[in-house]
Amino acid sequence: MVFVLGIIFVPETLVTVFGYSLPLNMCFMVLCGLCTSVMWGAIFNLSTEGLGKYTPLASGIYMTLVCGGGIMPFIQNLIADSVGTTSSYWFVFAALVYMLFFALIGSKNVNKNIPVE
Repeated sequence: MVFVLGIIFVPETLVTVFGYSLPLNMCFMVLCGLCTSVMWGAIFNLSTEGLGKYTPLASGIYMTLVCGGGIMPFIQNLIADSVGTTSSYWFVFAALVYMLFFALIGSKNVNKNIPVE
């Protein structure tokens, strides 16, 4: 989330990386993609852990959510066309806030009566 805020709020300043001048907010964009791609394996394992006989079903549902990776850029493009490229990253920020919510609160098993064996 910090990197997305960096994309939105960092002014158009150039930094030198390996001898190339790059916009700082675009460096934040690369870092954001790197961090979210590394999280993928951990998120999948944590979301299906302890489900017992429901693991195949949950795994299938979780894998269908991969289409969000194809739909979100389209929605962000529509937002960028209407309000501007930089402002469209608020959509990405909202998605990352939801991921944080799910990691901290939403993934807790509230129904302990479901048999998992």
